[in-house]
Parts: sequence; C-alpha cells; structure tokens
Amino acid sequence: MSRAIAKTGVLRALGAMSGTSLDGVDAAVIETDGHHIAGFGPSRYSAYDDSARSQLRAALGQWHGAEVEAATQVVEAAHLKALQEFDAVDLVGFHGQTLAHAPRLQGTLQVGDGAALSEALGRPVVWDFRSDDVAMGGEGAPLAPFFHFACAKYIQASEPLCFLNLGGVGNLTYVDPGFETPEEAGALLAFDTGPANAPLNDLMQARLGQPFDEGGRIASSGRVETGALELFLAEPYFAKMPPKSLDRNDFSEMIDLVSELNDGDAMATLTAMCAASVAQGMQHCPTPPGQVLVTGGGRHNPVLMEMLRVSLDCPIQPVEAVGLDGDMLEAQAFGYLAVRVARGLPTSCPGTTGVRACVGGGIVSVPDGE
Repeated sequence: MSRAIAKTGVLRALGAMSGTSLDGVDAAVIETDGHHIAGFGPSRYSAYDDSARSQLRAALGQWHGAEVEAATQVVEAAHLKALQEFDAVDLVGFHGQTLAHAPRLQGTLQVGDGAALSEALGRPVVWDFRSDDVAMGGEGAPLAPFFHFACAKYIQASEPLCFLNLGGVGNLTYVDPGFETPEEAGALLAFDTGPANAPLNDLMQARLGQPFDEGGRIASSGRVETGALELFLAEPYFAKMPPKSLDRNDFSEMIDLVSELNDGDAMATLTAMCAASVAQGMQHCPTPPGQVLVTGGGRHNPVLMEMLRVSLDCPIQPVEAVGLDGDMLEAQAFGYLAVRVARGLPTSCPGTTGVRACVGGGIVSVPDGE
C-alpha cells in the first residue's frame, strides 16, 4: 500500500513528544490540513523507566559521546514502541529528545533518527524540526506557537489570549486570533519564560529519590525564601526582550540558591521562582490577554497554579477548560507541524523564534520503495 503524502485535504498525523521533564513519550493523533484542526484522535503516554531516565539525564548538555549514543538508543526504542500502537495514520511528526540547546553557539541537538524510524514504522516521518530555524538566525524554540494559533481558532477565541506550557522549561505564546494566519506580523509572540518543572524534579530526585512533587505536597509544606527569589529574578535573562529561549539546565544554579533550605522551603521557593518568571514574561505581551490557558505537567501542581493566579492579572486555567488535552498538546503540535512541513508551509516566524524570515523546518523521510 502506498504511503505517499496527499498534497491537499485533511490528513491523520501522529505526533510524538519527549520533553525536558524526561518523564516519557507522549503520542497523539490529530486530523488537519496544516491550517485548521479538523479533529483529534487517540493518544498514548509511555513512561520511561528509571534506567532510561537516568541515561537521558546523564546525556543532558552533551553534544556527542557515549552518553549521547546511549540516550539516542533509549529515545528511538521508546518511540518505536509507542508509535507502533497506532494505525491508520498518514504520517508521523517525530520531535526526538532535546539534549542540548545553544542556538547562538553549537546549535540545538534533538537525538533520534527519523529516517530509521520511518523504515521501522513503514510510514513517512517528519523530523529535525529545529535545525533550519537555527540556521536562519532563529532560536529554534518554542515551536508549538503555530499550533497554538490553530487551537485558538479551533476554540473560537475572539480576543487575545496566552498559552502557557509548563514542561521542563516554561514557554508562553501570545495569540491574537483576529489575524488570518500565524505568520502575519502581530499574530504571535512566543518565548521561553524561564525554568519550570526541571529544577523541581531535579531537586525531588536528588533529595528524596522521587521523580516529581506529586500534587505539590512538599512545596505546600514550606515557605518561600524571598531573598533567594530576589536573586533569581535578578538574572539578566528576564530583562531580555523576546524572542529568547533556554536550555533545560540554563538555570541549574537555582538549586544552589536553595541548598541550605529544608525540603519544604526549598520546593516552595523553586515553585515560586517558576511562577515569578511567568509573571515577568507576561509583561512582554503586546496587550493584556483575556485569559491564560495552561498546558504541560505543571498545571497538575496546585501550589504552582495558585501562585500563578495570585501573580497574574487575568484568569488562568488548564486548557481542559476549553476542551483541549493538556497532557497531549505538545504531541499534537508536532503532528500538526509535520503536516505543515510536508506541504511546504512555515512552522516558525520572526515573532515566535526570531528567525530572519518564515521557515518550514523539518526533514521528510519516506520508507524505501515509496
């Protein structure tokens, strides 16, 4: 059976995302023509085991070497296992696993061979979404904003709003749904706000041997150390105008700021740092948004969500409140972007990554013989 990608009409795309929280692989089907969302299909989460998570953590910040090779094998095996569970899809959007991100220096590194995955799955795979953006002067991140624009249209938003993704790193997308297309000047503004779950998870793992602070239980038992919070907010990154992006470990010194605090106070302070960085970022919005819709694992942390509600001047709620799936939004995004790449449409623009001109980044790999 031919697996050629249709040039027009709605496609069923399977997107996959393994984020910097290092929790596992999200995979989700989306139906789209590359412009509009026609519907959503099944989804699946496949958690990394402790061994896989340790190998990925050991490779963070590395550009080559044995650790990177081991992490690559983990990523490819986990994705193949997860993606084989789906059928009746036209193509796959494979993000891979980000190990290092320094767009103005070495570049950006997402491990995982999309061509090999395409052969194993017998389906077209779109991958390496970030390299072309970086080559054209962009940050290579965040990449979900074009999908956020489509989501705003899908929920029939009538006024500007923000999507806030709280993964390992936090990123914010300001959307003005009054524009027709995402690449129009003024339709989007996007950037990384600061660290989110990554330092929280790292502290929990280092001190208590737990992957994350479930339900914000540890943070809720402590008090925020305001001196440490003020030192954190003095970092030059927060005064920098967007577009801007971060590597997962760019704020690793956060852990040092709370090293002498007990577990509860340390977690409360790190959580406050995450919320404060979002509040700082909101100042860059062209106009006050009508609401903030939160996606990613951070929305499950009631302490963090309450800190955000206190800090922001507009309603804030999980994306589920408007009928979207906050656990799978990033995976759906890369399915959506895969269709855009396959059809020659842009996936980033000056307002989202600072790239010099609109670019559709990605490689399309098709199984041999098709």
